[in-house]
Amino acid sequence: MHTLMVADDHPLFREAIAAVIEAGLPDSRLLEAESLDATLRQAETCTELDLVLLDLGLPDASGLEGLRALRAAHPWLPVAILSADQERRTILDALDLGAVGYIPKSTPRRDLLTALAQLLEGQVYLPPDIMRRPAGAGTPSPRPRFTELTDKQLEVLLRLSRGASNKVIARELDIAETTVKTHVSAILRKLGVPGRVQAILAAGEADLEALLAERHGPSR
Repeated sequence: MHTLMVADDHPLFREAIAAVIEAGLPDSRLLEAESLDATLRQAETCTELDLVLLDLGLPDASGLEGLRALRAAHPWLPVAILSADQERRTILDALDLGAVGYIPKSTPRRDLLTALAQLLEGQVYLPPDIMRRPAGAGTPSPRPRFTELTDKQLEVLLRLSRGASNKVIARELDIAETTVKTHVSAILRKLGVPGRVQAILAAGEADLEALLAERHGPSR
């Protein structure tokens, strides 16, 4: 059984999240907090907590202050941002501070459940529509480091950038999940980045589909 906490000062929103989790993740337990102080106190006493869904508009924390405080007090605790703020800079800053994901409050119910399941599996969740290259930015040439990736590694990275979990990637590419993990390790090494979040962010600045198309035709 998973234990989650939603930290939001709007009771109706907490109720909505509770209804989604109850319907889609029936074996899970949901804790609620209406302030950063309450979140920190509950995290201190609930050692089986698996994930915190943190709003950026808590009454006793401004912007990313709550995330900073949670990461400092409980660095072991996975924290995902659940916010109406969809600014790309805010998302990137949250990831830099150690958030494991960023879920817009406008996310449809089914996509929200997918995001939660992915986060509870230990994966990173990013909103694909927000993390794409800005429209009108043109089509940049792939950076030299991306050309070092094999076709299969590019396919894996492309799916990672779309928010797919290792299990989903394995199914789509018809390979073993352990093989996906091997590819991810190779991708991180070749790109010179410490983790998959940084690899996904780097992929957002390159046109992986164009590189794949250049090699062997459009990506599946």
